[in-house]
Amino acid sequence: MSTQVKSQRRRGIYLLPNLFTTAALFAGFFAIIAAIKGQYETAAIAIFIAMVLDGLDGRVARMTNTQSEFGAEYDSLSDMVSFGVAPALVVYLWGLSTMGKLGWLAAFIYTAGAALRLARFNTQISSTDKRYFQGLPSPAAAAVVAGMVWVAVDYGVSAEGVPLELSSVAALVTALAGLLMVSNVRYHSFKELNLRDRIPFVAMILMVALIVLISVDPPQVLFGSFLLYAIWGPLFNLLELKKRRALRQERSLHEEPD
Repeated sequence: MSTQVKSQRRRGIYLLPNLFTTAALFAGFFAIIAAIKGQYETAAIAIFIAMVLDGLDGRVARMTNTQSEFGAEYDSLSDMVSFGVAPALVVYLWGLSTMGKLGWLAAFIYTAGAALRLARFNTQISSTDKRYFQGLPSPAAAAVVAGMVWVAVDYGVSAEGVPLELSSVAALVTALAGLLMVSNVRYHSFKELNLRDRIPFVAMILMVALIVLISVDPPQVLFGSFLLYAIWGPLFNLLELKKRRALRQERSLHEEPD
């Protein structure tokens, strides 16, 4: 009888981390509903809330030692909805629908990029360097796309009055975000940061300053921060390539006979 009870417990799922994952999934679904209703600012905020919840579920699972294969798969499915489908639909309904085929193709490139990136991440999770992500993480890509819509709405650009130039820029940003997700560009994961470790006092001041900046103008600060993160990836890789070439040239000079 006791063996049967133990087996039943093993077949169960952990409540706490999956509760955060479900909340993130709900936020992504709510963003889709809000976009359909034309509430684009609410939709963008919901995507950012999904990002926070998605970041919490993994940390909670590690802190409580409740990681599971079910949780990992469920998290990927939630990410696909919240950071793959929802941002593409929000930006399409807001400013890409007037572009015809080009508009929905840009949104599809983003969605397909998110799906491929999540599939690649799941297959390479045990063999990759934990310090870096291969390709732009889907939550960061979602923040760029949703933040762009949020900033535009904050400046009074409604779905009915999006100029063609802005729609073209939005389509380009959306498609590039999708391509960056499936690229080989490395991005810092910041997973080496341990919240339990002591930090310098200056770091605490910087955190307070960041919170103040976000509270002053959330759409611009959040969009600008994640846009810089997306741009920094290719720049960081170019700098790394230059360093490697310089090292190779230096080695070749030392190896040449006198």
